[in-house]
Amino acid sequence: MTSLWLADRANRPSPPTPLLETDRSADVAVVGAGITGLTTAVLLARAGKSVMVLEAHSAGAGATGNTTAKISLLQGTKLSKIIAKHGAKRARQYVEGNREGQSWLIGHCQAQGISVQREDAFTYAQSEEGISSARAELEACKAAGLAAEWVDNADVPFPFHGGVRLPDQAQFDPMPLLDSLIVELEERGGRLAQGVRVQKVSGQGDELAVHVRTTDADEFVVNAKQCVLATGIPILDRGGFFARLKPQRSYCMAYRVPGDITSGMYISTDSPTRSVRYAPTADGQRLIVGGAGHPVGHAKQPASSVQELDAWAKLHYPGAMQTHYWSAQDYSPVDELPYVGPILPGNDKIFVATGFDKWGMTNGTAAALALASRILGGRMDWAESFASWSPHELSGIPKAMQNNLEVGFYLARGWITPVTRIGDRTPDDGGVVSGPPWQLEGRSVVNGVERRVSPVCPHLGGIVNWNDADESWECPLHGSRFDPAGKLLEGPATRDLTAAQ
Repeated sequence: MTSLWLADRANRPSPPTPLLETDRSADVAVVGAGITGLTTAVLLARAGKSVMVLEAHSAGAGATGNTTAKISLLQGTKLSKIIAKHGAKRARQYVEGNREGQSWLIGHCQAQGISVQREDAFTYAQSEEGISSARAELEACKAAGLAAEWVDNADVPFPFHGGVRLPDQAQFDPMPLLDSLIVELEERGGRLAQGVRVQKVSGQGDELAVHVRTTDADEFVVNAKQCVLATGIPILDRGGFFARLKPQRSYCMAYRVPGDITSGMYISTDSPTRSVRYAPTADGQRLIVGGAGHPVGHAKQPASSVQELDAWAKLHYPGAMQTHYWSAQDYSPVDELPYVGPILPGNDKIFVATGFDKWGMTNGTAAALALASRILGGRMDWAESFASWSPHELSGIPKAMQNNLEVGFYLARGWITPVTRIGDRTPDDGGVVSGPPWQLEGRSVVNGVERRVSPVCPHLGGIVNWNDADESWECPLHGSRFDPAGKLLEGPATRDLTAAQ
């Protein structure tokens, strides 16, 4: 399961990055080599800071390499949700931050000769039920200062009951961007270490000790004055961000389609979500269709929703042949605004960037601009709407309480439900079963190979569920994910599942 953007890199071995003892310090350690981490690192390196980027997998292996890569200020129904909670002023600040992120990103791509397609963006109703939400988004766009307009029709083969159009937005392949950032980082004396997972960060006087573990199980410490966590969800529990975010998983497929492919970028207001764009490739254009989203670890059989999405694409694009299939994880903030800034109020050592809610191309770049500016002693006028700690978070308290009630429910259910199935030792492809009471075991069968793991998530003790669409284990508490053998893929957890006893 490899995204269109990562497909030509699938057979490339992750470059080993040995770090000599004399090369284990920096002014700033950036954790995560996606669009936010690498952009932050380059901005700091341009200002003369020594920077080290620590990446558990390889650059772009997380959300950046698995996104739909829309560089748009029209973001589904995002603005109407922000205005409902925070008012027009905060929405205008959010748009301004995204506009600055979009401008920086497109400008960098143009300077580096990276292909960007300028296209109109649409938030549309695929049924009568979705029209009111689309209309509300139009009003929110106007209140936030975007020159959006209503259109009754669009040149598309799928149901379109009217929608919002914002002209001159953009889309691209994000991996050439990351390549260019890595080249510039290294030219400016920065370093990228791949295959290095950060386990924890502790204080040592004026310095931080960033504890890391390599893929070869070597452990050592990187010393830094400051640290930026650009890991999707912060891997450190301080600040409780895992309780202020809801992990969401969604799926994408690329198709070779006979004839013309829809131009423009589309996302529906009503469920099930349909996201559509095209992508130019070396051997012709591809259609990209996304959707089938669900909270991580909560869907019983996500593969059925993915199959339904595939059927929808082939219905409206006759002759479509699937060439790629992938998924991505995003984090929805409880108060609708991103969290970018200190991990704790008043902390000027450790910073976070999270809560981009599936719009990481502009939000992630804006976050990098805000973080680099703050670390260098400056301030962006719009950064208040991205603050990691702010009075605006009070609006998210009811949703946070609801989310954490769900966490308690799934924690209890995860431990109790398998006990009711004692003796059921043969899950079709994956599942948690029980032998003697409270001795749980996660069993999966992938490509005929059976694997057994302890299903207890090392983050906070939740019981993982099997995702039959991704063939992976997912924790329903805070979104940590593991492969069939228990190897950590992503999330707030920093260790693998243990072997079954």
